[in-house]
Amino acid sequence: MSKSSRAAGARATIYDIAKLAGVNASTVSRALGNPARVSVKTRKLVEEAAAELNFSVNPLARALPTGRTGMVGLIVSDITNPSFFDIIRGAQSEAAARGFTLVLAESAESASTETAIVQRMQASTDGIILASPRMFDPEIRALNGIRPVIVLNRCVDGIASVVPDVESGVNEAVRHLGSNGHHRIAFLAGPEQSWISARRWDSFRLACEWTGREAQLIPSTAPTTEGGRLAARDVIASGATAALCYNDLLAIGLMQELQEAGVKVPDDFSVVGFDNIFGSDFTTPALSTVASPFSACGAAALDLLLAALSGEGKNPRIVQTGDSVLRTRLLVRGSSGRLLAPRV
Repeated sequence: MSKSSRAAGARATIYDIAKLAGVNASTVSRALGNPARVSVKTRKLVEEAAAELNFSVNPLARALPTGRTGMVGLIVSDITNPSFFDIIRGAQSEAAARGFTLVLAESAESASTETAIVQRMQASTDGIILASPRMFDPEIRALNGIRPVIVLNRCVDGIASVVPDVESGVNEAVRHLGSNGHHRIAFLAGPEQSWISARRWDSFRLACEWTGREAQLIPSTAPTTEGGRLAARDVIASGATAALCYNDLLAIGLMQELQEAGVKVPDDFSVVGFDNIFGSDFTTPALSTVASPFSACGAAALDLLLAALSGEGKNPRIVQTGDSVLRTRLLVRGSSGRLLAPRV
């Protein structure tokens, strides 16, 4: 049977492929759904016939005999946050290279939304990556018992995780600010429920202790530019002359509000962000920031997920400190420098 002998616009079926390839329909089903069950010669005949008829296999239909869809999920907490762009890009590149399709979803910083998305995804994907998840640890462990789950930017006991080495970049930032005359330094925190914000604060606090600096913890209302603006008054009231922010969006908002209030950056106050998002060097002055290797993190998370699917990930592990690819580093730009005059 040729394409022209079928009704115009009609979709090819396995029966059409069987007739063209000279095999039974059941053989076509095995060749397309579970190729290992047929000979190489038969599989080639079926694949050539399918290609000639422009036939493509529905991944959900393929999942019926094999239990696999060829799709993996990635759930991020805030799709508008540029720090997730490189995570998505890294995971997507690795998935494509390994023959998988990446399905993306956003939880909007909500643990309940995140749980609902995971429950839906479990029916249509082979495994899931949770980037900066908001769910509690027991919930994540329970989900992992149904489909493999990998956590990024957080550690959960019993779950394979990918965590950037935040200590290296934070230590550089504190040394940089200290060497420029800043004694009291603020940390503008991220969401209260964020594991990675707590880790960055712990690293910052210890770095300040080691270098004889005073650390001030300042909460924010949201990890956004507006959150940074709203926190500016508290940052100034703390008596700090510099701030390391949970992310670049907070840093940009803080810097904008300070400048509008007549505070010169960096002469009067230094600002350092975190993540090195796209556009962080477009500000005036350009934002100093701790760069996070998010693309490598996304690829590493995808690799861990596929290892779990193949049975190689039976012993959960953490990819983090010690892996040179995942180290953070300080990028000094125009928003941080020597304090010209002490705060009166």
